[in-house]
Parts: sequence; C-alpha cells; structure tokens
Amino acid sequence: MAGSKQNYLGTHDKAETIDLFAKHVSSGKVSFYKSTGIDFALGKREGPFIWDLAGEKRIIDCHCNGGVFNLGHRNPEIIDVLSKSLQELDIGNHHLISEQRGVLANELARLTGGHLTYTVFGVGGGEAVDLAIKVARGFTRREKIISAKGGYHGHTGLALAAGDEKYRAPFGPIMPGFQQIPFNDIQKLDQIVDNETAAVIFETIPATYGVTIPENDFLAQARSICDQRGVLLIIDEIQTGLGRTGKLWGYEHFNIIPDILVLGKGLSGGIYPISATCFKEQYETVFHPDPFIHVSTFGGAEVGCPVALKVLEISSNPEFLAHIQKIGKLFSVGFKELKEKHPDILVGLRQVGLMMGIEMVNEQCGPLFTKAAYDNGFLAVYANNDPRVAQFLPPLIIDKALAEEILERVDQVLDTVKTVL
Repeated sequence: MAGSKQNYLGTHDKAETIDLFAKHVSSGKVSFYKSTGIDFALGKREGPFIWDLAGEKRIIDCHCNGGVFNLGHRNPEIIDVLSKSLQELDIGNHHLISEQRGVLANELARLTGGHLTYTVFGVGGGEAVDLAIKVARGFTRREKIISAKGGYHGHTGLALAAGDEKYRAPFGPIMPGFQQIPFNDIQKLDQIVDNETAAVIFETIPATYGVTIPENDFLAQARSICDQRGVLLIIDEIQTGLGRTGKLWGYEHFNIIPDILVLGKGLSGGIYPISATCFKEQYETVFHPDPFIHVSTFGGAEVGCPVALKVLEISSNPEFLAHIQKIGKLFSVGFKELKEKHPDILVGLRQVGLMMGIEMVNEQCGPLFTKAAYDNGFLAVYANNDPRVAQFLPPLIIDKALAEEILERVDQVLDTVKTVL
C-alpha cells in the first residue's frame, strides 16, 4: 500500500531469528553464545543503547563495535544526511571523476593539517590496510612489512598477514615479507628495520592487544627510525581516530605525523560503510603509471560521502572533543576509586580519552567480566589477545549521568567476577 511503513525489526521472532542465523550464517556463533549464556539477538538500537530482539533486555553499548558507533546508534544528524543524500546520489562509478569523493578527500587533507593530501577510499578497514601496504611496497620497491605482535589490522590478505598469528594460522603459512616485534620495543624495531623494509605499521593504541598505551616516545622514535632508513610509517587509526582519544587523531598525542593514515569504523557514522587510506602527496606517484591499478567498486560510495563529511564535522568540533576529555576524566577518577575498592581484582584503567581498557589480574577475568557485564546491562568485550583486559569503548556522546551509571554497573560486575574466581 502506498505510504505504508515497512518494518524490518520483528518480522521474525527471536527463536526464529536465531534458528535462521544458525542454519545460514554461523552455527558456531550461535553455539558459542548459547554456551556462554549470552542469549541476545540485536533488535532496536538508539543512541548509547541496544535492545534484545524480544524487547526484554536493554544494554548500554560500551563496545561500539570497535568505534563504529562513536556517535551512538542511529544518530539523527547522520540519518538526516543520508536521507537527503539518497535523494540525489547513488554508489557512483569508481572509474569516473567524483565530486563527492573529491570534497571528502579535501576535508580529510585539511583535518590532517595538510600533511596527508591524498585519500583512496574503501569499504572496510582491512581493505584500507591492504592499500596502505600496497602503496608502501609500490613506492619503496621493497617487500618487508613490520608490525606488532598481538596487533590487529583486519582479516583480508595483506592486513591479515600484518596481524597476529592467531588469525592467520588456520589458513596456511604466513605470507612472505612480514615480520613482527613486541609493541613498545624500540630496540627490537631498531634492529629489524633495514634497507629491505617498506613500512612499519602500528595501531596507535592496539585494542585487541588490550588497549596497550605506547610507552614514552615509542612512536616518535619509530618515526625517527623510519625517516633515517627511507621506510614509511603507517598508523592504523581505525579505532583510535575521530575523537576517541579526546583528540581528532590519536597520533596527535604522540607528536608524530604518519606517512599513511588508515581510517574506518567510525567514519561510517554507524550508518554507511566507508574506510580511507590517507597519504602524503609523494606517494600518489605509485598510481601515475596506471591510475586504475587499484579500484574499489563500493569504496567511497558517493551516497555515503556526505555521511562521512558529517562525521568529520561533528568529530572535529572543539566542544565535542572537550566533552570527550571531560567524560574521560570522570572515568579516570571513578576507576581510581574502584581500584581502591577492588584491589584484589582490578589492576587499573588503561586510558587515553575514551579509548579504555579495564585491566584485571589474570586471563580468566576478561571473559568473566564480559559475561557479568552483559548480565548487568552493558556490553564490554574482552581483548582477544590479552584476556586480562576488557575493552571499554562507550559512545563518545554519553553524558555525565550515564557515565556515572556505567561506573556503578562496573562496580557490581567486579563484585561478581571476584565471587566466580
């Protein structure tokens, strides 16, 4: 019927949804969640909250899918932009010159201080990392790529090779040319970077490795080593970018400028998938012999570019960044009090802005914390490569009252974990 509203949520009940998912998407995930007692199928979502499909349980999203929902779920400003974009635009054609991609790339160049003047767009972070490595190899004509043990850069080809062995091993031997060092080990980095090295790639703050904060001037020294040896420094800000750390870019905390910056997740506004590989002007020469040597059919889809522009507008606003810093200080104070109350279980909070990891005493704690958090009404997923740590990434839009409520819930969760250990 003309004008009737289409409903997408609730066309199947929860049991039917779980059955469909098990039969046709992932039986393993369904088995895992049933075994852990996390009986949740995603239904309504709004702001910092998500609801179970049955409508019986609401939880605060303190995971945000690694930063996808920095601006909350279904942010009305983002939805409004996409709605208007749909009146004029579609995917576009990656072979043709695009006004929308040009405007978005120009804004990224401006917001990176004019240092990273070119951008190639993709759909997801893995694709963006793949392209960063291709650019580094193509420009330097070298092969070796150095990354951090325990890091994570995606599940696609080159990105997978740069990541932790856990994700590579089931699919065969490591691709040649990739080596890893411990994060924060500048001496090892100095030893291993040589005239065969194309690039060093690090996450500013490795989330999957337990939200590990770089020590002292580790990244600055890494920058210096790369400069001395003609090696490109790739910084992966798929999770730390766009205000998560209280600055627009996480690398700003460490007084460096990367050669290549990788963005994703939050650039989508949680609404339209897009990623970006931003790089210095000289590296664009890689594409001069054949400007069609790298294409992405859906990368930088024109209909999604205005969404990303709106994300950048919101995320770069000084008042927005000041709000993140204010809420971050509230959590910092709150966790100091929680540590005094739970010294036998809580080691402390790893934190830069609202990029946070809750460090506990042993590897049992992370999984126990995740389950107890779910039971207590919020989502916080433990770090896969350091299960002592629960990743703690609430939406950047939360207010003081909700932050205080989350701290109360964390207190209850730590009590529960202690009783189980």
